Amino acid sequence: MTLPAASFSKSVTPRTISVIGIPLDLGQSRRGVDMGPSAVRVAGLEARLEALGHVVEDAGDIDVAIPEQKQEGNPRAKYVKEIAETCVKDADLVLKTLAAGKVPLILGGDHSVAAGTVAGVAEFFRRQNQKIGLIWIDAHTDINTPETSPSGNVHGMPLAATMGFGPAELANIFNFSPKVAPQNCVLVGVRDIDAIERENVRLAGINVFTMRDIDERGMRSVMEEALRLARQGTAGFHVSLDMDWIDPEDAPGVGTPVRGGATYREAHLAMEIIAENGGMVSFEIVEVNPVIDEHNRTADLAVELALSAFGKKIL
Repeated sequence: MTLPAASFSKSVTPRTISVIGIPLDLGQSRRGVDMGPSAVRVAGLEARLEALGHVVEDAGDIDVAIPEQKQEGNPRAKYVKEIAETCVKDADLVLKTLAAGKVPLILGGDHSVAAGTVAGVAEFFRRQNQKIGLIWIDAHTDINTPETSPSGNVHGMPLAATMGFGPAELANIFNFSPKVAPQNCVLVGVRDIDAIERENVRLAGINVFTMRDIDERGMRSVMEEALRLARQGTAGFHVSLDMDWIDPEDAPGVGTPVRGGATYREAHLAMEIIAENGGMVSFEIVEVNPVIDEHNRTADLAVELALSAFGKKIL
């Protein structure tokens, strides 16, 4: 008996994916995440997505400033001017990518890039009188403002910008705010929240599933509810995946590691459920730090999770 050649493509709807690197590390104190896009590419992102049946184009990297060239400026929102300039470029490129019928796949850099990515996705659909949902998968809520942040690091503020809280330079990209309606914004897997930041979460009125919710309810239940909320009255949803969501045992090379995260299989299950839903319009992976990684393990896992989000199945 002749067996068919192994292939994943039969179960995958082919899409044209545009990979956009944003090697930004101005948003945090620990250096190294600027090399994240390269590390993910080296782990075979393009070839492995193409093996699934997708068409993949690499748009290269957006030019970004480096700390050695700039002054940090406001200590409550360090390098916010330069970060905002990068996010505007990101937003414009994401908007053009969607207009060309392609799926943006953003590679960070620190999580501050998400303020630009979400702005671009939201603007594309706003021009069609449509809204988007947002699935924010992270160990942190990233909803600090310059007034509440204990560090002044902007990578802890992009969700606040997305919800219209500030910093103004990030919140006002494309001159509308919030980018996502609170009822369509879902945080998944958070476990490390600053004391004052908790109040921002409540004020925002967004949906939150902590690691305790995942422990008690299971990943499938949490993700199905998260997707239901993100899709309610929207044209689709953006997924922002911070690799520190995963436990450091499986993802040691991240910007801000926190014990007690999702396991390897829980992370894959979440991505597989996202793929099955069919509503994802854009995807980003952030905070891969090769400097503290082990043999590029975290970047390789990032590629594996991207494959699952774009349709790869076990069988």
